[in-house]
Amino acid sequence: MSETNHVIVIGAGAAGMLAAIAAAGEGAEVELWEQNEKPGKKLFITGKGRCNVTNACDMEELLGSVVSNSKFLYSSFYGFTNQDMMDLLEQAGLRLKVERGNRVFPQSDKSSDVISALSALLRQAGVRVCLNQKAEGLAVEEGVCKGVRCGGRIQTADRVIVATGGLSYPATGSTGDGLKWAADSGHRLTELSPALVPFEVKETETVKELQGLSLKNIEAAVYDGKKELYREFGEMLFTHYGVSGPIIISASSYVGKKLKEQNLRLEIDLKPALDEDQLDHRVLRDFEENANKQFKNALGRLFPSKLIPVMIQLSGIDPEKKVNVISKEERRAFVHLIKHLPMTVTGLRGYNEAIITKGGIRTREVDPGTMESKQVKGLYFAGEVLDLDALTGGFNLQIAWSTAYAAGSSIK
Repeated sequence: MSETNHVIVIGAGAAGMLAAIAAAGEGAEVELWEQNEKPGKKLFITGKGRCNVTNACDMEELLGSVVSNSKFLYSSFYGFTNQDMMDLLEQAGLRLKVERGNRVFPQSDKSSDVISALSALLRQAGVRVCLNQKAEGLAVEEGVCKGVRCGGRIQTADRVIVATGGLSYPATGSTGDGLKWAADSGHRLTELSPALVPFEVKETETVKELQGLSLKNIEAAVYDGKKELYREFGEMLFTHYGVSGPIIISASSYVGKKLKEQNLRLEIDLKPALDEDQLDHRVLRDFEENANKQFKNALGRLFPSKLIPVMIQLSGIDPEKKVNVISKEERRAFVHLIKHLPMTVTGLRGYNEAIITKGGIRTREVDPGTMESKQVKGLYFAGEVLDLDALTGGFNLQIAWSTAYAAGSSIK
């Protein structure tokens, strides 16, 4: 074993575990430090406990799903692909499955099995896993990382890989330590904010009535005045404070900065498969079939029952009014409401509910091929500490895997 190949990896999350495995595979003597009592605490809760390990799409879609700094990832994504990650886990005995949207999950639907597979790979690679081991900072002298500060002393190392995550889900140990250490060692950080996070809306009474209602096959668009910032088709969910669900949390990555300046308009198209004329014919047909019913009793085929009172209230049509006396103007206005259900987005939820952190260490200060700092020799970064983020669907974990592999495998 070469004396110049002692590596400390800080953080036993997704990026840290894979970086340690990759570094050990290159013959390094690797210590993996984790301040928690077990590895993979955040990984354990991802995908609602199922762990969406990656996305099985092609490389063009993979890169296209990255919101920030996708060009930086070109080298690492091709150096360790989504297929490489799937192969690695399956070789470790974890059986995988591909679901809708090319999302990849363990067949068992248990994130703990992903952590067990990675832990087995760590053991096979001879990585020394140090639990309840808190790093206090980096030991940097004259532009060279000499090791890690811990307990008032310096644990020397030839290379240090920082994989401490961002600020999201702080209960799992993501407290932003690595970001602070990077700044202390001369790196510049981009603005940090919660990402892949639900929206808060102004219409609190409305969403409380709809709380728990999940809508599928709808389209949501977010506007800044007349300018469309985001549009997507899929699923959403009403909560006690606003809206959530896949297409909403993806929107947060695109509109978060704008929300710091002003409120934004959210429009929900409840029937995106039909244009307004087609929908008007559909509504007219329903009305004709229920000609003698009151308006409030004629909407059962259009909406889930929980949504009906809200749509009636927003329409301004008297719920007791017979359908056959509703005017053409009232009906057309109602159709427009179905296609443009409005809400006012006032803000994002906090880091406690954010899947990831937007922002981090500037990518221009990191070598995209090796993840080594351009500012400090022997210091590497992997995963969420970097200014990289993507949409939901396994893409953010692939960023962690690919950047971690780049960092670990470059240590020869």
